[in-house]
Amino acid sequence: MSKTIRRLLLFVLFIVAIGIPFMETTAKNQIVYKVPVANEVEKGLYAFLNRSFTEAEEAGAEAIFLDIHTPGGFVDAAGNIAKLLDETPLEVIAYINDDALSAGAFLALHAEKIYMSPRGRIGAAQVIDSSGNAAGDKADSAWLADMKNAAESSGREVKYALAMANPDIDLPQYDAGVGKLLTLTESEALEVGYSEGKKATFEDVLKATGFEDAEVVTTSETITEKMARFITNPVVVPILLSIAGLGLVVELYSPGFGVPGTMGITSLLLFFYGHHVAGFAGSESIILFIIGAGLIVTEFFIAGGIAGVLGALAIVGSIIMAGGNPVYMAISVIIALAIAAIGAVIIIKFFGRKLHLLNKFVLMDATDSESGYVSNVNRVELLEKIAETVTPLRPAGTVELDGERIDVVSQGSYIEKGKKVIILKVEGSRVVVRELEEGGDKQ
Repeated sequence: MSKTIRRLLLFVLFIVAIGIPFMETTAKNQIVYKVPVANEVEKGLYAFLNRSFTEAEEAGAEAIFLDIHTPGGFVDAAGNIAKLLDETPLEVIAYINDDALSAGAFLALHAEKIYMSPRGRIGAAQVIDSSGNAAGDKADSAWLADMKNAAESSGREVKYALAMANPDIDLPQYDAGVGKLLTLTESEALEVGYSEGKKATFEDVLKATGFEDAEVVTTSETITEKMARFITNPVVVPILLSIAGLGLVVELYSPGFGVPGTMGITSLLLFFYGHHVAGFAGSESIILFIIGAGLIVTEFFIAGGIAGVLGALAIVGSIIMAGGNPVYMAISVIIALAIAAIGAVIIIKFFGRKLHLLNKFVLMDATDSESGYVSNVNRVELLEKIAETVTPLRPAGTVELDGERIDVVSQGSYIEKGKKVIILKVEGSRVVVRELEEGGDKQ
């Protein structure tokens, strides 16, 4: 083989070696993001989804796949997430991996395409209040409008979305109506156009959407986001605030600084931390809280009560501002204050005499004779003693007896300074005297 041919072969191999990576990059230049929507839909979930969507946009992804398995959650949180789904420029595809119930169904309807696993279900989206009962007409009407808009946004038949939220819509062929909400199985959802197809695995969904060769980036919650989701849960918030209130009340009435105070402060810090990570507690609410805490501390050094009241109002205001939903947060604060007040009453009633700081505000001890207290020493040894006035008695004044000055009161008449008097009565601190006549005896 000549040198020319060898050089040509080496050149071709060099070109191929350089070109292979570019060929692979071209074949796999698509990026899609897989974002799980699991457990309850609440405020903390929004922070995680917002981060995931931002990362997907910055990475140049072509689509976002929501891997949904949720029993539902809270209306206000679902509304914020739905807005996020509508505003993203990327294609959003939902894969219902088992359940998309209640708020989960609402979110799935905001996706451009929906695929379901063989076990998948979607529906049962009526608004439920904190007592487990159907919400009032006002909240129910607003939610029905939201469900209608969600179905229309993805071009789906509205009546099925409304039947998911209203048990009075009669769809007997799907076992809905007469008090029963609509919940569609995988085959039923496909039949009514609420699903593009049954897919056993996520890989099948990728093939159905033309992304089987795309690079899949799966996002997961960080530890801080998991904490934020737990802390911002509407069930956890009033519990956390109640622990904070009760812990601080107990600490106020305990010597030193111990476990109750640590629990109270830790609960408040967790509250603000979780809501800050979730994107609800801004710097203004944290600053307001710090100001309120400073005013309460000031109250211990400046009498009057104004600083303490303003501090308490500032702290309550900061908590309400940090919650995102002012009405719900106000209810949570009221619950926490009620629990703290009940705890304070119990503490005062059963443990009042053993407390420390409480004694600075409330007189806990009775100065009774059974405890060895007397209001004044009754000096009966002074009776019939002769003393001399060192001040005029008008009728009160001072006399001197054996070098001791005693406050006295005359029997009624004015007595000049330097006169001899006899002590007639001793009644606690009241010593009654009468002037002795010159040269006379005791009378």
